[in-house]
Parts: sequence; C-alpha cells; structure tokens
Amino acid sequence: MCGIIGYVGRQSAAPVLLDGLRVLEYRGYDSAGLSVLDDRLVTVRRVGEVAELGKALAMLELEGTIGIAHTRWATHGEPEERNAHPHRDCLGRVSVVHNGVIENMAELKSMLLDEGHAFHSDTDTEVLAHLIERELARGVLPVEAVARSLALVQGTYGLAVLFADFDHVLVVARQGSPIVIGLGDGEQFVASDVSALAGQVERVLYLDDGEMAAVTREGVQLYGLNEQVIERDCEAIGDVCGRVDRGEYPHFMLKEMFEQPEVVRRALAGRLFEDRVVLGGLEDVVSRLKEMDRLVIVGCGSAYYAGLLAKYVIEPMCEVPVDVELASEYRYRKPLITTRTVVLAVSQSGETADTLEAIREARRKGALTLGVVNVVGSTIAREVDAGVFCHAGPEIGVASTKAYVAQVVVLELVALYLAQVRLGRFDRAFAQALLALPEMIATTLSVRDDVQGVVQRHSLMQNCLFLGRGLHAPVAYEGALKLKEVSCVHAEGYSSGEMKHGPIALIDSLFPSVVMCPFDDVYEKTVLGMQELRARKGPLIAVTSDDLRGEDGRFEELSGLAEDVIVVPAAHAFVQPILSVIVTQLLAYEMAVLVGKNPDKPRNLAKSVTVE
Repeated sequence: MCGIIGYVGRQSAAPVLLDGLRVLEYRGYDSAGLSVLDDRLVTVRRVGEVAELGKALAMLELEGTIGIAHTRWATHGEPEERNAHPHRDCLGRVSVVHNGVIENMAELKSMLLDEGHAFHSDTDTEVLAHLIERELARGVLPVEAVARSLALVQGTYGLAVLFADFDHVLVVARQGSPIVIGLGDGEQFVASDVSALAGQVERVLYLDDGEMAAVTREGVQLYGLNEQVIERDCEAIGDVCGRVDRGEYPHFMLKEMFEQPEVVRRALAGRLFEDRVVLGGLEDVVSRLKEMDRLVIVGCGSAYYAGLLAKYVIEPMCEVPVDVELASEYRYRKPLITTRTVVLAVSQSGETADTLEAIREARRKGALTLGVVNVVGSTIAREVDAGVFCHAGPEIGVASTKAYVAQVVVLELVALYLAQVRLGRFDRAFAQALLALPEMIATTLSVRDDVQGVVQRHSLMQNCLFLGRGLHAPVAYEGALKLKEVSCVHAEGYSSGEMKHGPIALIDSLFPSVVMCPFDDVYEKTVLGMQELRARKGPLIAVTSDDLRGEDGRFEELSGLAEDVIVVPAAHAFVQPILSVIVTQLLAYEMAVLVGKNPDKPRNLAKSVTVE
C-alpha cells in the first residue's frame, strides 16, 4: 500500500525523504509528495513517479532538517496533484501523511465544513489535518492535539504529522496500518515499512495499534491514545537486507525469480536434515499442535494459493483436516473455531489487513495462531502465538515470485514437522527432494529461452486458461494470477476436472490453454482433457516433467497434442508443483515484457494491502 517516510535530525530532510520514497516505490503508487519545515512549511506534490517529485525538488533549495513524505495509491479521490499527500490544514500550519481509511469521513467533513474549514482535496486524509488544526487552536500541544483528533476517528491509520509552529517534533500514530520508528544518533526516522530503514539505523520501535509517539532529534516517547506514557525497549532491526538494486537484470521480477535457488537454501538452512526437521519457532506450542483437530490456513492472493497447495501435502502426511480460507472472507462468516483449532496465516509482508484481522478473530475465539511471514517485526509476526519466517529477503517486484516459493517450501517444512511431532513419522524421500530443490530450480530457470519462444508464438493472445489437477490445481490458479497481474492479459485458473463445467465454452483457436501435466497419478485424465481442448481447436502449451521422455511414448503423446511443450526436471510429487510454477512465472514475465508492460509495477496493484 502507500508509503510513509519521516525524518528529524541534522541532515537536510528533503534528500533523506526522497531516498526513502525511492526505496518504497515497489509498494505501488500513483503520486508522491513531501513537506519540509524550512522557516515555513513547504509542500511539494506530483502525480506520477518519485522521479518527477525529485525534479521539482531540484528547483528548490530546502535546508530544513525535519519533514514527512508519502507515496499514494488512490482510495478517496482520483490520482491528481490536489489529492496527493501530504495534506494541510486551512492555514498551512499542519501537514499530514496517512495510510488507511477514515470510515466516518463524511460525518467529520460535514462537521468541519459547518465550522468554516475549507477543503481542497477529495481525500479522507485532509479531514485529519483540519481536526488537528481545530485542536491546536484551542491551545493544546501537538501530542494532545493528535490524540484528541484521533478520538473522533473511526477506521484505520498509520500517520505522521508535521507542525509549522513546533519545529522540533513529528507526531506519529497507528491503528491498523504499520508505523516503525528508526532510532539513530541525533536523528530519527519514521517509515511504514522497515525495509526503508535498512542501512540507516540498527534499532527500531514498532508502534502497536492504539499507540502514538513524539519523535524528536533527541529521541522518541511512546504514548497511548489516552496520552499515557508507554515504556518499551527498542529492537534490533532484524533480518532486513540492505538496500537492493537490480544489478545486471532489467527488472526486479526477473532478478527475484533467479534468486529462488538461494531463497530455498535459506528457507531450509538449519531446519531440514536427512532424518529430522527442526522448527524452533514452533517448539513452544508443540503440545497444542499435538491436540489440534483442524488446521485452517488463511491468506490473500498468492499466499492463499500457497495454502491450497499445502493442503494437498499436509492432509495425507499429517492425517489432519485442512481448510484453506480467503482471509478477506473468513472473519465475516462467523467461522467455527475451538481451542483445538489451529489458524495459520500466510503473508509476505506480515501486514496484510484482512489476514491480520482473521488472526485476531481466531485468537478471540481461543484458537492457536501461527504465522508464515517474510518480514521480521511485522504485525502478524508479532501477534501470532508462534511461527516460521520465510527468509526470502526483500521482494521488490509487486507480483510475488520468490516469496511465494519460499511460502510453499516453509509450509512443506511445517507438514514434515507436524507429521514428526504428531505421528512420529519422517518422510525421508520428501526431505531429500526438498534438499535437492535449489539445484532443480536452477535447472528449471534454464527453460527461459523456451518460454520466450512460446510467448513470441502467442504474442497476440487476449485470453488464456491455466489448467491443473491435484497438486497442480493451485499451480494453475497461481499461474493465471501472475499473467493477469503483470501483463494485463486476461487469464483464468481452473482444475482440469472443472473444464467441462463451463470454461470449455470459451475455447476456440484464439484461446490458448497452459496445462500442467507432469507424469503423476492423474496424468491420463489430464491428457483426456487436453484432447477435448484440441478437438475444439484450442492451442495447447504443456508443462511437463522430463521423466516422460521415451517412457511408453508419453512424451511423444504430449508433443502430438500440444503446440508447445516445456519440460522441467522430474521430482517428488510434493516438490514437482514448485518447479511447474516457475514456468508460469517466466511466462508471465516474458509476456509482460513483450507487450510493453513494466512487470515490477503492475497497473493498479500495491505490494502489500494494508487496508480493506
């Protein structure tokens, strides 16, 4: 979602803020802006890329050492300069940047208009600036003014406030949208994402919901929204890599796909051995894991599809029923939860709003909550009872690739662990296949040239069907999502068995299908479905495993059915889908490049969705 940066210290604030915005560009945005206190409150905003804001700032000579900045995705109001953040009060004495949604905006705006306030944007955020202006006019200090204003607000926020009349302090607050404070020597930083602080500080404070802070050059004081002082120790910045660049790659998405062998090695390191699996993050809850009678996996987007794939692995291995739920729906349907239910959240950012609320609902009802997240210190990581980190490193491309694969690998480690502690079983063949996975992924990535040829031959396609069965049904869903996200080509993912229940009506010579057809226990049924597509002149792209070569003529069978056959290494049944999904990542990337889309910044998408 939108990005927040704040700074107070000895340096000129504008370059620091601009640098922070560049780090947060991967989150997605349509406009950017900043406010710096430089004798007076100076605000500069631009629609478009941070580079455009940088050009505008180059015309100014701002020397102020305190300021706030923001990258915005439109929620209230179209992407126009007047709707870009920061937003100010009537007198230009208060500047606010805000992530979240003010649900009672209409009511508050009506009240403020009746009191004579003038609005200049369509945003909900501007309401906050005027509320704070209102309180300051009553003679209170900044912390109290923000606290009183937020007492009137319903909704979610992560915000930072700059004051023209108080040149030493930023006030920040959080309710449902992340804020982290970086502690330096004579300077402090504020961000909505800890990755923006990497390389700047070694210690951080994470705000919890219902907390605010006064941030000065000398230090930070935490408060509750009732202004009661809160004492809490800071934390090490944790497992956050330094600032990243594309290196030799034209896009982060491609770079991150080729990082996947190393990502898997990190996910397995110190955890998986030939005779056991060790997950220290789950050791404290082993007794409850032994007693659970149901596992519920919640996630959104790719994380949800990672959970669907995990269901196919966990149920047969661990003999426990697994439900996989869209987090955005889970808490609204009064789910049946008991103290023997385990609810596992999957989230790359650890800040996904719907997933976080699903976990909170589960905890309220007495469930054990677990997390599989990538960002150490994230809200989900801090609120669940136990969990396992993915250690994928920062993922800059908006469409998840390496983080998705890391999630699947970690969930498969969880499957091995549950079988070990609940049933006293350890699947050595599966473990060995996971240990061999990094090299197999590297081999799979070498099919990029083949994929480029396929994309060239289908360069005009407007629609695409992704099909898979069993363990490969979730791969089909994820593959379709990736193509939609980065190339804007319409795609749908289906289980192969569902093809005849509707989707086959769409098939003609202009509607290709990408079919996951490794040599598994449903291979013959998958081929039958391919024959039906072929009979309707539907172009076929087959993704298969190299154990089909020369075996009973099956490879020749596929070559006769499909115009294109992409071959990946043969692997253990539970590992094969990971290799197949990498082909779909390559397909999506190459199609995006071919049609002139930037795969790192898909239209209308944000990296993490921190509001409903």
